[in-house]
Amino acid sequence: MIGQGKISSFFKPTSQKRPISTEKENTTPKKLKATDDKADQGNVSLSPEQKQRIEENRRKALEKLSSKSSDGLQSLVGPTWYKALAPEFSKPYFIQLSQFVAAEREKVTVYPPADEVFTWTNTCPINQVKVVILGQDPYHGVRQAHGLCFSVKKGVAPPPSLVNMYKELENDIEGFKRPDHGNLTGWATQGVLLLNAVLTVRAHNANSHKDKGWEKFTDAVIRTLNTSQTNVVFMLWGSYAQKKGACIDKKKHHVLKTVHPSPLSAHRGFFGCKHFSQANEFLKSNGKKPIDWTHLP
Repeated sequence: MIGQGKISSFFKPTSQKRPISTEKENTTPKKLKATDDKADQGNVSLSPEQKQRIEENRRKALEKLSSKSSDGLQSLVGPTWYKALAPEFSKPYFIQLSQFVAAEREKVTVYPPADEVFTWTNTCPINQVKVVILGQDPYHGVRQAHGLCFSVKKGVAPPPSLVNMYKELENDIEGFKRPDHGNLTGWATQGVLLLNAVLTVRAHNANSHKDKGWEKFTDAVIRTLNTSQTNVVFMLWGSYAQKKGACIDKKKHHVLKTVHPSPLSAHRGFFGCKHFSQANEFLKSNGKKPIDWTHLP
């Protein structure tokens, strides 16, 4: 279950009650960064032997961090996804991403909470994915982001893009009535992968974790789905999602494209796109159970 087991420094939530100096798990990354900064500044006083020792210590520190992160990840990532994505967790970019997120959680509030970053892997196993909806960045308001793109926790007002999704559903799916909440877990458990390109964000600071490594990781998610599954519907809304989904094999999968449901663009093609009913038609034609889009308890 998500949130159980030991959580590594990658996901360690910020604690306001304890001074930073007590967070021993993160001392290695901080020392490593300080050493790297000196090397980057071209400290001419370092001998070749010293530089070699610094690089060797850096390598060992990264390996140690990778091991800790993998242990924590295994308790958070759904088992089917952990197995499929295991090679990514030991790559340099992911180790550096781990270090970055750990440092961010020491300094500021980061959303979603540490034990909800990978909600999408627990609600929707890889072999059960039928539909993929791609988002860009997690919501950065209080209690909004919980690891599913476009979705917010109950008790939080649905954001404008989700409101527009509901409007399209009312016109596209017979019997759909807009719920009084924005929690889309009911879709995810039926096989709708609600995946953001970036999985964390600073509170009240949109796109603050952009270009830190998440994009490489979620590219790997899409590539894995593309190669390991068949007849998946990809809903690519807006130019960002369409660019990210460019690798999808259209002979194996069904790709639906339109503008983003944001209030800035929804009237230019999102309304009336009928993607939800089209997805169900494709699933049924390939022997799969359609999504009950009204199931949002």
